[in-house]
Amino acid sequence: MDLCVDPRSPVPPSRQLVEGLLGAVARGALGVGDQLPSVRSLAAAVVLNPNTVERAIRELQALGVAEGRPGAGVFVTPRGPALARRRRRAQTLADLRRALRAAVEAGHAPETLGRRVGRWLGPTLHPAGEDPRR
Repeated sequence: MDLCVDPRSPVPPSRQLVEGLLGAVARGALGVGDQLPSVRSLAAAVVLNPNTVERAIRELQALGVAEGRPGAGVFVTPRGPALARRRRRAQTLADLRRALRAAVEAGHAPETLGRRVGRWLGPTLHPAGEDPRR
């Protein structure tokens, strides 16, 4: 699992860490029952204050993605991967909506943006055998 926090980002470090951990759970780098790194080791790895890391871990627990086990650590819950994927999908769609709105405000025609997105995605948009309506 490769997490990083950009100190120049306008996104608070704890939020960056939450999103990074959600991404790791969503893509399977952390699976059901896997233990999250300890607060100390994670703080050292991403060069953050342990309090900031603790805040991020608490948020994952509040979301239901992780659960603490006294004396053992924090682990990905059985619902964690589905919750993380749902949250990441919602976030990426919100980001895309903001980017498209900014592109239209900058003068790009919506039709042109639609064609470009289709070209950029090309065959990855609808892999062979996949129903495009899903």
